[in-house]
Amino acid sequence: MKNYSTIRFLISDGVAQISLNRQEIHNAFNEEMIEELSEVYTDLDTNFDVRVVVLQGEGKSFCAGADLNWMRSVAKYSYDENLKESENLSACFYAIYTCSKPTVAVVHGAAIGGANGLLAACDFVGAEEETVFSLSEVKIGIIPACISPYIVKRIGEYNARETMLTGMRFNGEKAKAMGLVNFSGTMDEVEDYISTIINSIQSSGPRAVSTCKQLLDNLTNSWTFDEARSKTAEMIAQLRQSDEGQEGMDAFLNKRKPNWEVESSEYKDTV
Repeated sequence: MKNYSTIRFLISDGVAQISLNRQEIHNAFNEEMIEELSEVYTDLDTNFDVRVVVLQGEGKSFCAGADLNWMRSVAKYSYDENLKESENLSACFYAIYTCSKPTVAVVHGAAIGGANGLLAACDFVGAEEETVFSLSEVKIGIIPACISPYIVKRIGEYNARETMLTGMRFNGEKAKAMGLVNFSGTMDEVEDYISTIINSIQSSGPRAVSTCKQLLDNLTNSWTFDEARSKTAEMIAQLRQSDEGQEGMDAFLNKRKPNWEVESSEYKDTV
């Protein structure tokens, strides 16, 4: 397994665990971390031994946003250099959002600026209630541009206006109320929530879960309503006839646990 400089990476029992690991600066991200996150999520997209991906931060914080030293360098870049750097950042969020595996973020301490793009791009987010959130870019004369598609998807236009235009700070309870996170509570409660999510995913058909993510992406980002009418019918017909679908339905009808392991070869060939 590859070693990374800014993140820790481990696969255990079908769960890929990614930990931001720049603890001395509260896991603030730089160019290297962005590249490593993009690479690992892209690789996980086709790793069929992994069922779910968990992202968290080492030390006192999830992520404090952009590294100040990196920002000093970027401030001196030309427009073309800045554009390339920003495109790399956008690619990182997109790799998380489009990963075929269910993605989970565990948030604590602080989630400042671009850190909110990392969590908002995930399917599930559990946050410690005392976490400090802020979309603080306007405070330093810039905007939360690359993260905005994922923030607006999660919290809607007017919550985005409130948080983006003011750079306000808010806690896990308000983040939950807005929809930025799925769950907020004590860290023990967050860990219980994450465990429940992981167990639910692992008890489901791997191909079905991946295809369901694809379905949701197409419905919200690609298909017209008319296209959805025919394409959704095609998807369910294909899954019903697949080995995984046959195994799942037979297990349900005969009141037994499904054996998803038999699906690995078909899953690798078709997803």
